[in-house]
Amino acid sequence: MSHIALKTKTIIFTIIYNFKMKLKLLYVLLLVSYVSKAQNLSQNRAFVSQDLVINEHVEGTLLVPTEHKTSTLVIMIGDYGPTDRNGNQNFSKHYLLKKLAEQLTKQGLSTFRYDKRIVKQVKKNNIDSKLTFDDFIIDAITTIRYFKTKNKYDSIFIVGHGQGSLVGSIAAKEGINGLISIAGTGNPIDKVIAEQVAQASPGLLKDTERLIDLLKKGKTTNDYPPALSSIFNKDIQAFMASWMQYNPQKELKDLNLPTLIINGTKDLEVPLKETKLLQAAALNAKTVIIDNMNHVLFIIEGGNLENSKSYNESFREISPKLVIEVVSFIKTNKG
Repeated sequence: MSHIALKTKTIIFTIIYNFKMKLKLLYVLLLVSYVSKAQNLSQNRAFVSQDLVINEHVEGTLLVPTEHKTSTLVIMIGDYGPTDRNGNQNFSKHYLLKKLAEQLTKQGLSTFRYDKRIVKQVKKNNIDSKLTFDDFIIDAITTIRYFKTKNKYDSIFIVGHGQGSLVGSIAAKEGINGLISIAGTGNPIDKVIAEQVAQASPGLLKDTERLIDLLKKGKTTNDYPPALSSIFNKDIQAFMASWMQYNPQKELKDLNLPTLIINGTKDLEVPLKETKLLQAAALNAKTVIIDNMNHVLFIIEGGNLENSKSYNESFREISPKLVIEVVSFIKTNKG
């Protein structure tokens, strides 16, 4: 065989070899892609997710289990501030509502969680100066009525977290099957604020009490210490005054409805004495205290530093006991 023929044969062999190697690589990449998609499909097979717009103020996500036919819906209401449907705020990413919703749906319950109306306002940098606590109640009631008109659910429950506990207890009078209060305060917000200021900055307590008294009388003021601006800023005084009108103990006492009250022993924001007040007000309620659970529903084995850091540790799982108690309560009391 001539030198030229040998060289040509070598080139052809090299081309064929490289082509085969590229085919193998392409096959491997396709296989990896297929496996990845299959895993994602397997993870999401437990439920179908659908974004819903109920009105101009209420937008959220409905999860419906795929392996169980359900006639039970859980409506989830978030904590204070610009809390989105996942339970997050700008500087706090833990996804507690999303995680709880997914866990409940995997147990055969449909769930709906929504952005608080202020979330959209913050994103558009156009916060309504006339926003009041009553607007949050209206949004919760509107959501209940929306799903009632669909006639898809025989049972509707509310899960309220933090401030959402009070909103839920008021909206629940619209006619639902049960209320789950998670980390809700027992005292009215004015008393909660006064106690927190007394502990953190006793020197500001006198001003705090003066400002609370003014707001409860329907008045506003520009005379407040800069240190208290996050609570008594002129722009939010109307909102705070409307919030102060409601007493969580009275709302629960007046609510003739199956109720589950839950809190954790490591909640930095809502101490257990607040939970005991709710328990005393709702005599027929079931109360569950979860060891080492914090305000964002994580189990904390360490101290306050770990507890605080966990607010931005989205890799953490929520308390399994919490899920078990909520599911058990709902299945016991559904229609």
